[in-house]
Amino acid sequence: MPDTFSRKLETAFGKHGQLCVGIDPHAELLDEHGFEQTPEGLYNFSMQMLEKLVGVVGLVKPQVSFYEKFGSRGFAVLESVLLEANKAGFLVIADAKRGDIGTTMSAYTTAWLDKDAPFICDALTVNPFLGVGSLLPAVTASVERGKGLFVLSATSNPEATKLQSANLAGLSVAKAIAEEVAELNKQTAQSKTIFGSVGLVLGATVDLPSLGLSNVNHGLAHHKAPILAPGFGAQGAKLSDARAIFGSDADSVIYAISRSALRDGLHNLGKTIQSDKEELVQALTK
Repeated sequence: MPDTFSRKLETAFGKHGQLCVGIDPHAELLDEHGFEQTPEGLYNFSMQMLEKLVGVVGLVKPQVSFYEKFGSRGFAVLESVLLEANKAGFLVIADAKRGDIGTTMSAYTTAWLDKDAPFICDALTVNPFLGVGSLLPAVTASVERGKGLFVLSATSNPEATKLQSANLAGLSVAKAIAEEVAELNKQTAQSKTIFGSVGLVLGATVDLPSLGLSNVNHGLAHHKAPILAPGFGAQGAKLSDARAIFGSDADSVIYAISRSALRDGLHNLGKTIQSDKEELVQALTK
């Protein structure tokens, strides 16, 4: 029986804290740091980031789209990056935002979460807007394989506001998704783990109270929904405001930074992240 996702996440938090670094090799970053716009440049950039993050953070989040843009060669690079990140002991969240129905969702599940999946990761971001129930193949596989899912609930892009704040039987759509995720964690619980296998994506720049998403794990000692929170750094949210943003949920949050991790250059990545970790710890211990 594989280890639970909760145990993996607890271990990562305990060893290195709650900060997660996104590996987002978009064109501007490759240019800015002297890498070619080729699969080889993509590979070298990604591997150098991983090398400098070993022993500094426990969680990394490669953004799949920046590999996919190079076609089959980009996917080959992604496979290598995920494999090396796994070997190095990172908890790896693949930011792919997959979501579909029936056999198509099952195929995505096989690609990312199966025992012999070509893309090796510990967790996958998924899109619930074909219905949270459409994600059941991935939920089942995650529980069985000790992996995790992060379901989009409240994202920080302005285009999302109208849809995610829409009223659904007295709840915002974002809140309704969160409640379905809580129910999935309750139904699939195999033991009294701290975290469930299914988490939420809640943007740090979102007005969470307006969507009914303050303290989503309130009162829960077990099977809490882990929260993946993008939006820190370049998007405007501050790690120093972590507790203010997430309240009692703050200790269940994975705080993701991407572009701002490289603000002092790739060669200073380790020092930059160490500084960010210290800022986050101070915020969480207030």
